[in-house]
Amino acid sequence: MRLKNKLAIVTAGGSGMGRAGCELFAREGAKVAVVDYDRAKAEEVAAAINGQGGSGAARAFIADLSDPEECKRVIAESAAWLGGVDLIWAHAGMPGTAKVEGIDMEEYRASIDLNLTSALISAAEVAPHMRRRGGGAIVFTSSIGGLVGSMHSPVYSMAKFGVVGLTMSLAQRFAADKIRVNAVCPGPIDTPMLPKFFGRADDHQDAEANRARLMAIVPMGRAGWPEEVAHAALWLASDDASFVTGVPLPVDGGYLTR
Repeated sequence: MRLKNKLAIVTAGGSGMGRAGCELFAREGAKVAVVDYDRAKAEEVAAAINGQGGSGAARAFIADLSDPEECKRVIAESAAWLGGVDLIWAHAGMPGTAKVEGIDMEEYRASIDLNLTSALISAAEVAPHMRRRGGGAIVFTSSIGGLVGSMHSPVYSMAKFGVVGLTMSLAQRFAADKIRVNAVCPGPIDTPMLPKFFGRADDHQDAEANRARLMAIVPMGRAGWPEEVAHAALWLASDDASFVTGVPLPVDGGYLTR
């Protein structure tokens, strides 16, 4: 088991890639704090993990991570229940607005707060716990939109570029503490959030045309599966990646090779 006896936090763990990560980390031996804003979904994931009788255990924690104080609170509560923190997958995010002209500033701030600020706060709050345990692993979720610009999601792309910059910066800052910092950069992944990227009412996008256009340029010819991103996060969080830090890892079916 690659995470035997590890203490893990997964944000946005109630569905999609986050849920896949919670379940995979638990199967690999971790005790998992499932953090989400949706109580029903988080509790469902925790119950499913506990009902499987695996080596790990799970508990749901509820917070709106776009609020820095809520983010701090839920990390503290999760760490107290876990008895420390060895790893976090800071996965929370949202598509946000597609507009540039006439942008709604409340929507803009919500996107930046969840996609970028919550990553910074999560890392800041877990770092002291990891130092006390002699090190740890921080995994952020960026995006292929954090490595190349996104015509249809400029604000999201801006925030995810910020996550990549944060990854590289904290990898240097925390290296002496034996805390590794990396990011997964998913391409199109088959989750409930995927359709929101293709057609936003605020930008009059044609969802089907956008999806077809994107799938046509993914060399593997399909969207990814949540479990494929979870396995990448698992590798980055595990000792298998013990000499890997500061890396934004694409999980994109070859999209970035174009």
